[in-house]
Amino acid sequence: MAQHDGDWGFSTQAIRIGHHRTAEGEHAEPIFPTSSFVFRSAAEAAARFSNEEPGNIYSRFTNPTVRNFEERLAALEGGECCVATASGMSAIMATCIGLLQAGDHIVSSQSVFGSTTMLFTKYLSRFGIETSFVDLNDLQAWEAAIGPQTKLLFLETPSNPLTDVADISALSELAHAHDCLLAVDNCFCTPALQQPLNLGADIVIHSATKYLDGQGRCVGGAVVGNKELVGEEVFGVLRTTGPTMSPFNAWVFLKGLETLELRMLAHSRNAQILAEWLERQPQIERVNFPGLVSHPQHELAMRQQRGPGSIVSFTLKGGQPAAWTLIDATRILSITANLGDTKTTITHPATTTHGRLTPEERAQAGIGNGLVRVAVGLENIEDIRNDLARGLEAV
Repeated sequence: MAQHDGDWGFSTQAIRIGHHRTAEGEHAEPIFPTSSFVFRSAAEAAARFSNEEPGNIYSRFTNPTVRNFEERLAALEGGECCVATASGMSAIMATCIGLLQAGDHIVSSQSVFGSTTMLFTKYLSRFGIETSFVDLNDLQAWEAAIGPQTKLLFLETPSNPLTDVADISALSELAHAHDCLLAVDNCFCTPALQQPLNLGADIVIHSATKYLDGQGRCVGGAVVGNKELVGEEVFGVLRTTGPTMSPFNAWVFLKGLETLELRMLAHSRNAQILAEWLERQPQIERVNFPGLVSHPQHELAMRQQRGPGSIVSFTLKGGQPAAWTLIDATRILSITANLGDTKTTITHPATTTHGRLTPEERAQAGIGNGLVRVAVGLENIEDIRNDLARGLEAV
């Protein structure tokens, strides 16, 4: 690998960082599909197991391909280190296990992914870690919810699926004033559009399954931060409990990072065109997209993000029957709850991504029965728009 001089642009880092060429002189990053590694001597083995010297030990927690991905993503996010995990949810779980203990308290945005809510309320609560949920944009509510045991503030921005945007800098100041950590799920924007660490966050979490891959091929996650919190505490959870990213998946994500900037800017352009068109359709009550002037945090989004992203959600006047009719009438869009793909996807959040929440929890999070979420892909925008027009005509 060419020596990084600290002045590389984003795309150069996304293509070049982290590849330490082997003696074979390969140009593309290699995959190391091995469970273990051999040592030149018993003394070397002992030194590695005792952390006296760096090196590969066992692929559960040390693998060259996975490390390549970790180094590259850490650089893109502006962090000191990264821990790759088996999924986005295991990244959140490893963060909580590594940084919290019984008796601690989380303050979370109420507009987070449904599985994140379930992790906090159903599972972490069994081990004495309680969670309070607040409105993403109500700083007073965040501050009021913080107590003596609060250790972590957690949020997604933009949120799923309403695309609410949080003021990361303001929440960072609030968290640090109360000796709390701020963790930001940066899945929707990726570092190509937003870098929470540079805005004061302590931890950045990713579902690499989404835009980091970009083509819906593999499942993975990542945690980015400093050497103490992530490099020691979160890594210690990975080493011991083993929610490990496979070398093959890490290699796929590396290839995804190479085109990340190009894709995210193209996603944003398509989504902007689509959102502006949807706002003009009479069957729709409201369109949620940070790139629209009508979005309540439009100015903040344009200041905090490089682009609006690709998630567009909208509420149909006819409730769930209208939403399902529209979805079923499309022919190009993929009906799937996943997102971050070159292929445009469409889903009904109330019965899929947030279906395990109670009706009261969905109401608090603003997930109505008429809400439809579209993750705008990279197809020709006229084709995406025409497919949704077909759905609206059916409604």
